[in-house]
Amino acid sequence: MNPLARLQDDFQAFMLRSDTAIESHVIGTHRVPIATRLAIYGDGYASRLIEALEANYPALAKLLGPADFPTLGTAYVRAHDSQFRSVRYYGAQLAEFLASQPEYLRAPVLAELARWEWAMTEAFDAADATPINTGTLTHVAAEQWADLRFEFHPSLRRLGLFWNVPQTWKALTDDSGRPEQMVQATRVQWLIWRQDLQTFFRSLQTPEAEALDIARDGATFGELCTALAQHCTEDETPARAAGFLRRWVDSGLITGAK
Repeated sequence: MNPLARLQDDFQAFMLRSDTAIESHVIGTHRVPIATRLAIYGDGYASRLIEALEANYPALAKLLGPADFPTLGTAYVRAHDSQFRSVRYYGAQLAEFLASQPEYLRAPVLAELARWEWAMTEAFDAADATPINTGTLTHVAAEQWADLRFEFHPSLRRLGLFWNVPQTWKALTDDSGRPEQMVQATRVQWLIWRQDLQTFFRSLQTPEAEALDIARDGATFGELCTALAQHCTEDETPARAAGFLRRWVDSGLITGAK
């Protein structure tokens, strides 16, 4: 390995893992020893990543406060290297990190809030796509409906949450009164998506959540109706499926039907 490559590798190892091999490349003085010189870079690097976490999880940062969030950020930075050129994508594993660390297990709402914020970020950053309108479906022949499959907007995200995280997130984001944190006996299903430059979300009842999930997995309209038959009578099923479909189209969730 050439000297420059070795220097770069040793410096990266120091920044990411506090490896001391880089010390052989650094000249220290009595006034500014080697450890002090390196700390300027090492501490600054960690600080920038913690700032990136705060930018990517602003509601979580507000909930934890200026004393506790840096503690979380420091622990996460030590456990997770930055894998991307842009810090915009740093912190993807924060929810899993919160759910696995003993000191945060007593507050599971934190992991759910992190999941929510990351899903909102993914929805906003997702690729653009042109939704269809209801006129597109009017041209589908009656005999084709049973085999019709749908394509969904890339921004669509689905979450199941026990805590009232969306309400907490909105209150923190709006700087309004923080709602009391509440937990449900079963998960509440949520939908997140983007239209143009605005991100939307709403809760889903079980029938619609299941229908949406299987449609996204490639089920036909006929298969969707079969699944919905578990929640309503045979006579009600087609109208209910059509109602869900109309709502998805009106919300800009569907980008293709074939």
